[in-house]
Amino acid sequence: MFLSKTRNFLSTRWGFFSLLVFLFWLKTILVYLIDFRLGVEGFYQYAVLLFNPIATTLLFFSASLYIKRPIPSYLVLFMIYIANSALLLFNVIYYREFTDFMTINVIFGYSSVSEGLSSSSFALLKPQDLIMLIDIIFIIVAFATRFIKFDKKPLPQRQAVAVSSFALLLIFFNLTLGEINRPQLLSRTFDRNYLVKYLGIDAFTFYDGIKTAKNNRVRSEASSSDLNKVLNFTQKHYAKPNSQMYGIAKGKNIIVIHLESFQQFLINYRLNGKEVTPFLNSLYNDKSTYSFANFFNQVGQGKTSDAENMLETSVYGLQQGSLFSALGTDNTFQGAPAILNQTQGYSSAVFHGNKGSFWNRNSVYKNLGYQYFFDSSYFNTDSNNLTEYGLKDKLLFHDSVKYLERLQQPFYAKFITVSNHFPYTIDQKNTDFKAADTGDSSVDNYFVTAHYLDQSVKEFFDYLKKSGLYNNSMIVLYGDHYGISNSRNLKLASLLGKSSSTWTDFDNTQLQRVPFMIHIPGQKNGGIQQQYGGEIDVLPTLLHLAGIDTSSYIQFGTDLFSKQHDQVVAFRNENFVTPNYTVVDGNIYDNKTGVQITHPSTALANKIKSESNKVNTELSLSDSLNNKNLLRFYIPNGFTPVDPKNYNYKNDFGQITKLQQQLGTSSTSLWSRNGNKTTIDDYTSDAPELNTTDSNEKNESSASSSISTNSSSSSSVDKR
Repeated sequence: MFLSKTRNFLSTRWGFFSLLVFLFWLKTILVYLIDFRLGVEGFYQYAVLLFNPIATTLLFFSASLYIKRPIPSYLVLFMIYIANSALLLFNVIYYREFTDFMTINVIFGYSSVSEGLSSSSFALLKPQDLIMLIDIIFIIVAFATRFIKFDKKPLPQRQAVAVSSFALLLIFFNLTLGEINRPQLLSRTFDRNYLVKYLGIDAFTFYDGIKTAKNNRVRSEASSSDLNKVLNFTQKHYAKPNSQMYGIAKGKNIIVIHLESFQQFLINYRLNGKEVTPFLNSLYNDKSTYSFANFFNQVGQGKTSDAENMLETSVYGLQQGSLFSALGTDNTFQGAPAILNQTQGYSSAVFHGNKGSFWNRNSVYKNLGYQYFFDSSYFNTDSNNLTEYGLKDKLLFHDSVKYLERLQQPFYAKFITVSNHFPYTIDQKNTDFKAADTGDSSVDNYFVTAHYLDQSVKEFFDYLKKSGLYNNSMIVLYGDHYGISNSRNLKLASLLGKSSSTWTDFDNTQLQRVPFMIHIPGQKNGGIQQQYGGEIDVLPTLLHLAGIDTSSYIQFGTDLFSKQHDQVVAFRNENFVTPNYTVVDGNIYDNKTGVQITHPSTALANKIKSESNKVNTELSLSDSLNNKNLLRFYIPNGFTPVDPKNYNYKNDFGQITKLQQQLGTSSTSLWSRNGNKTTIDDYTSDAPELNTTDSNEKNESSASSSISTNSSSSSSVDKR
């Protein structure tokens, strides 16, 4: 009886429609759970994950319900089902090879398809992939044996409209659920994993298609002539290097340490009589360090990714969203890794204990010319070793040594820390520093995680000195953006000796200072610098210190040491600061007093207007450069455009080891110069995880196993 009823139901249009919706929902969920690493946590996220395929599936499948003739209607529905299944399967294959999802450009771009879906990639198919095919075979057999029959009765159009309308309502509801758990889900889009986790594969593909179409339209209308305004501005804005500073770090390794959410007020700050960051304080006040007291973050919605972009390219982020996420996959860049490699033979690497897809780094870094990217897949990510945003800082530095020591020198290496990230939590076994007592847990614990970060950096510096890397390196430390938001600054005010009742936008702006330190062992004329600057100024500064001429590059920042350095610091919202004034939403504040100037003199008003026009022009030109991808039309003297297909981050440990072996006695890696022995034993850390879940032996074996586990899957696509 049940079988007969089921057969009769499936032989109706609604029955067949319901069957395909259910089957596609089921195999999508299985793929989510088996093949994709979406980072789903907690009941709420699992509930959203289970819900997200339904809305788009109903919408796309409902197109067939508008067709009255039975065979065309059934055929259209079945073809949509097959197409959706194929999209799901191709994403599985692509994800296994690149730990990312297929974009519209990958699907329709020949070069991307040949890279992402090459014939060799199908070797990555696994037995469980039969779930993509077995249902299709079942449906064909069911019709062939007449277990399912065609329903010749057309559906009323109002029913088709009802399904489509209901599907749209579900899509809106699904988006609302996603926004509740991850605000600004579509505007920031810092990780494609998040879009798939909250909205689904179909929704991600559709959204990416809209975004791609918009970008392509803007770019198709662009021409090389659009670059003239940008070139005129940057060439006129160029600041010649300081002759006394130019080339003082030439040939040295460049190590960049990203101090997550670290604000300048933490430097030399004491909480309850105890230094929060004693090591960074000592570094800040060292004569071998050029420390900047008036250095500001200039990020927008892209936060960390905006900071990275400015440091690597000296170009601003976008007015809305993240450049890395929105445009980074396809844009042309002329960044630090490529420039250093092509001018002075630097190798380059990034060390980050989070997923490579976060902020779309695994795509952007290739376009920047980073040779190696050691993301979370290269580290022991036992849950005990992680914070909310990745590997704990002490473990990141410690566990990176086995990779760092094999890089050919000179190298350009960046370490992205995460422990000092909102909501600022660290387990008790990792710290004994006492929190503040403002009543706001984020503000209170901010000092605790900052102290942990300080300890982590000290341990790394101790290793650099003991291993021999220290004396041949220029070490750069910077805070990427604010840690305490404007909405919480009132809680912070009392700790800074200010009153929350008199707190103003001026105070919020002054707190946008972040540390910027350039430590060059052996230099004695360092000290605290008072000139104003921001993240946009880092690249020309570092390149000049390395002895590289920047005059032919398009860079919006200027060398901080140059006598021609522009001290007007622009923010992404068009506010700005100068050594004398702070301008917020058109209001002018005196930097010395913090008092608003309500009736500026004619001379001051004209000066502020001129600087405001310059800031707006600068941001507008940067947006034009990014949105129209204008760098594709410009090649600086001696520069070769980066080809991202030359890089594949699936087997970086195997690559650096192989290169080291090929070079033999010519190898300049620390490993080679240490008699082909590791320097891990030179690293001393009090991280308790090293005695439990993150032992040296386990890390060394995991590094070795990464060669064997990844070599087969990457050998066919690794074209470095």
